[in-house]
Amino acid sequence: MTSSPSHLRLLPWSHDGKPAHLVTDGTETFLSRLADNMEAQQIETATVIRSLAKPMVEDTANLTAPELRWIATRLIESLGDVLNICESRGQRLPDYQGTADDDTADDESEPRS
Repeated sequence: MTSSPSHLRLLPWSHDGKPAHLVTDGTETFLSRLADNMEAQQIETATVIRSLAKPMVEDTANLTAPELRWIATRLIESLGDVLNICESRGQRLPDYQGTADDDTADDESEPRS
């Protein structure tokens, strides 16, 4: 008896500009490990780009327009990668298993006057 695929994962790369997905039964595979490693590398790259950008945008920085465009382009690329990772991981989070009593919990979290 084979189990039907139940997990859909947005991958950190695309095919011809279209999102790529992995459909699995939830077990770890070579492709899921590859995607995990690529996501980790993209997050590290975003961290490096951010550290490079900080001094480039300070008031004392004297950058040319091409230099500013370069760092803005790298920041946009990194932001896109990180947002894709967030979307992928968010899709893999299970929904809350709530009950009717959970409605009162929302009221408790609101500020009281």
